[in-house]
Amino acid sequence: MTKSLTKLIYKPDSQSTDEYIMFVNADEYRKYSSGDSSVPIVEVVDSYDVFFSTQGNQGKLGKASNQQLESVFNTKNEDRIAEFMLKNGVMQHSERIGAHDTAHLNMARGTGSVDTR
Repeated sequence: MTKSLTKLIYKPDSQSTDEYIMFVNADEYRKYSSGDSSVPIVEVVDSYDVFFSTQGNQGKLGKASNQQLESVFNTKNEDRIAEFMLKNGVMQHSERIGAHDTAHLNMARGTGSVDTR
């Protein structure tokens, strides 16, 4: 099974390759970002997970730690981080992620790493 993805990418420092990434529903994101206040955030975000990469958005993604979230977003609150990402992130559409891509997930260790290349 293949799924089309849309990423919101937030770069806290334009000189760095560090990026924070959240997956969203593209159609709902477009409505939300155009000012449609009737769209609930829970329908915009695919999940509240925030991923992190030191290699830019094409590198391996690992789930951001609570310490990273606190440092970058000044909170660990999922709703506040999602709101921040929706307002400050840049949307990028990915071609796909399929069943064969699950080899890049490290579920045994619980890291939730994803390689979106």
